[in-house]
Amino acid sequence: MPVAVLSAKVLKTLLCPVGQAKIDYHDAGCKGLMLEIRATGGRTWYLRYRDARGKQRQFRIADAQDLSIELARRRADELRTRIAMGEDPAVEKAILRAMPTFAEFIADRYMPFVKGYKRSWSTDDSLLRNHLLPIFGSRYLDQISRADIVSMHHGRRAAGAAPGSANRLLILLRYIFNLALKWEIPGIAKNPASGVPLFEENNKRERYLNREEARRLYSALESSENDLLRFIVPMLILTGARKREVLNARWGEFDIPRRLWRISKSKLGVARYVPMSDGLVRLLAIVPHVADSPWVFPSPKTGRPFVSIYYSWNTARKQAGMPELRIHDLRHSFASFLINAGRSLYEVQKILGHTQIHTTQRYAHLSQETLLDAANAAVDAVGGAFGFIAQGTMPAAQISA
Repeated sequence: MPVAVLSAKVLKTLLCPVGQAKIDYHDAGCKGLMLEIRATGGRTWYLRYRDARGKQRQFRIADAQDLSIELARRRADELRTRIAMGEDPAVEKAILRAMPTFAEFIADRYMPFVKGYKRSWSTDDSLLRNHLLPIFGSRYLDQISRADIVSMHHGRRAAGAAPGSANRLLILLRYIFNLALKWEIPGIAKNPASGVPLFEENNKRERYLNREEARRLYSALESSENDLLRFIVPMLILTGARKREVLNARWGEFDIPRRLWRISKSKLGVARYVPMSDGLVRLLAIVPHVADSPWVFPSPKTGRPFVSIYYSWNTARKQAGMPELRIHDLRHSFASFLINAGRSLYEVQKILGHTQIHTTQRYAHLSQETLLDAANAAVDAVGGAFGFIAQGTMPAAQISA
């Protein structure tokens, strides 16, 4: 390989010998700088160096027509300095080439992963196709910045989306980039969605049944055209299970001697165990069995679990005078009953199958009676220290006056 002191004048005289595909000229004026001249007429600057393991590497700098000899030498000097500091430009370039676009990562890694465990993967698919892929699909993962994500988040809100709808997109992006970090995708060093604040959601309705409402509801269930609804709804209230978990329940999942209901596939895609109360055991004892059916609540029409019970549920709740009551409110009510009975958040979390305690806290409603009893505990502790307490309760008319 010829060595020459390269200059603009010398470069004009250099050619690729006849019969050769290419020839390399090394610059005597700059360590490692090399010019490749091809028979086709193409010319490219390269830097030859040894990496940290002593292996010789060759890094493409630029086409000679785009970079003069002076600029090529300057670039070679910069690269050698970085190499001396422990960096490897060839490795960095390989990482950039291997970096997937957002669309590629979703198609090749994310969706195959969530389809394997997440029952609600179709919701993610819809959010991605309709909102995130049109914005970020063609960008490489390392090109998506925090500012881009903030712009998407606020843009959805400005377009009229509810705070919760905009937040779902942000939460999904956080999860996607957390997986990229967990899977050690080369070039991904941080989560750009981390720390972006969620919009405050003031539209979360908290609805809990009391004993009288539960009585009225059960009365309406008994007259329902759906004969199984009077068993399905009480089971929801007595277990705090999700609607789909109850509708898909199989007789073989219940271990009466051990008082355990094994839900084979929960919302998170894994089995969980629900303790069977005395009330649940008595309820299951009166649920009619359908011969040769593994399902506890098979639809009379299909013999399989109900796809929906909305019509019969909607009729019953209206008859009970509670048209605003949602099926998921029965799960809220179960948590409320436990908390008001003095059970700990940890116990409620385990029964409901929550992975995070803050999820349970949203369900942990304390009734006014329980809070009043708690406040009166301070009165009992003070005792006779205050004279007016010893004299008895102040009449309500006198308080309002």
